[in-house]
Amino acid sequence: MKRGIAVLVSVGALCGVAYFTASKWAIKHETITFYDASRDNRPVPVDIAIRRDKEMQANAGMITMPVAVINHGNTVKNTEYGFLANVFAARGYLVVSPQHDLPTDPPMVTKPGELYVGRLPQILRGVANIHLAMQEMKKVQPNADYARVTMVGHSMGGDITMYFAKQYPDEVKKVVTLDNLRVPFVTAGKFKILSFRSKDPQFKTDPGVIPTDEECEKAGIQVVKTDFQHNDMRDTGPDDAKNSIQGMLDKFLSDTDSAIAPVDTTSSPPKVLEPGPVALMSPAKS
Repeated sequence: MKRGIAVLVSVGALCGVAYFTASKWAIKHETITFYDASRDNRPVPVDIAIRRDKEMQANAGMITMPVAVINHGNTVKNTEYGFLANVFAARGYLVVSPQHDLPTDPPMVTKPGELYVGRLPQILRGVANIHLAMQEMKKVQPNADYARVTMVGHSMGGDITMYFAKQYPDEVKKVVTLDNLRVPFVTAGKFKILSFRSKDPQFKTDPGVIPTDEECEKAGIQVVKTDFQHNDMRDTGPDDAKNSIQGMLDKFLSDTDSAIAPVDTTSSPPKVLEPGPVALMSPAKS
C-alpha cells in the first residue's frame, strides 16, 4: 500500500475511545453569537467545545490551545457534529463550529455548469463566517492558535473547508473532510488531509474532486472509502459509523499531533469499540 494511503481499518478496534463520550465535566459545549458589521450585523452563532481543564490552563496563560473549525452541511445545524468536536476537544483543541446559513437566507440554487454547481456564494459566505469567528474568538479566548487552524467539514461544510484551505493555505494546519462533493482537493502538499467518503448513490462526488492515488501519495492525502451513507456522518448517524470515524480521526490526530494527548475521563480501562464497515483506503479515479 502506498505510503500516502494509510491503512486505518483496524484503528477502531485498537484505539481506546472512552473519552469520545466524555463526561460533562470533561468537555464543555456552549454557543456564542457574533455579529458581522460588514454584513449588516449578520448574526453568526458559534458552538464552542473545550476541555474544562485546558480552558483553565489557557486562561491562566499556561498553554496555547490548537484550534479546530468544524463546518456543517447544507441545512444542518452547527451543533450536529458533537461526535467530531469531542474528539478534537478531548485532545486539547479549542473547537469552533460556526452556523453558516440562517432561516432568513435565500435557498441554495444549484446551477449545473457553473463553478461548484453554482454554490460559490454559499461557500464564500462560509469563509466570511470563519474569519469573523476567528477574529471574535481571539477576544473570548486569546490563548489559542488562530494563525493556523485545523479545518473540518461535512458535505457543503467539506467544500467550504477545502475552498478555505485552497484560498488561505498559510492559515491551515491540516484538513479533515467528510464527503466534500464539489470543491477539488488541495494537492500542494502544504498540510495533511484526511477525507472520509460515503457509499451513497444519492450523493455523488463531482469528477475531478478526488485526486489519483499518485497525487494522494505525493501530497499526503488519506482517503477513507466507507460503506456509510452520506448523512451517517453527523450526530444523527448510527453509532457504528460515528465510532469508526472517531477512531480513525483520533489515529490521524495522534500521528500529526504528537505533543497533544487525549483526556482520560474514566478510571477504568477504556472500552474498545469494534470498527465499522470501512474499506482499505484507495481514492476513486476521477
